[in-house]
Amino acid sequence: GGRGIARDLRRRGQLVTPVALSAGALVAGGDGVLTVAFALAVVLANLVLSASLLAWAAPQGATVLMATAMGGFLVRMALVGLAVWAVNDAAWIHLGLLGVALLATHLGLLAWETKYVSASLAFPGLKPRGEEI
Repeated sequence: GGRGIARDLRRRGQLVTPVALSAGALVAGGDGVLTVAFALAVVLANLVLSASLLAWAAPQGATVLMATAMGGFLVRMALVGLAVWAVNDAAWIHLGLLGVALLATHLGLLAWETKYVSASLAFPGLKPRGEEI
């Protein structure tokens, strides 16, 4: 279920990290690496928290699942905004690069994970290996 998705997201994040950090280094040197590392930490924490919350809520019923999905989204986006605000004035942060890194990694990891997530009630969570649903 959701815990498997959370583990899978962490694994995909580990695969993306070297490429993303290298891109940050090319754009802004050491500060770019720090900026992208911060963005990756925020994105992975956000996505893993989402998967964990939904895994908890799913067995509780449809109403709890929907409330958790909507409420969790709003709270998690506020936390992302708070994280950006917290480093806004840091000398090492490049806000433009941070915005691009946050957007690209959120969308990229979500799109990549969507390929492997099953929306079927028969196989909630990750699709069985080798099966396209």
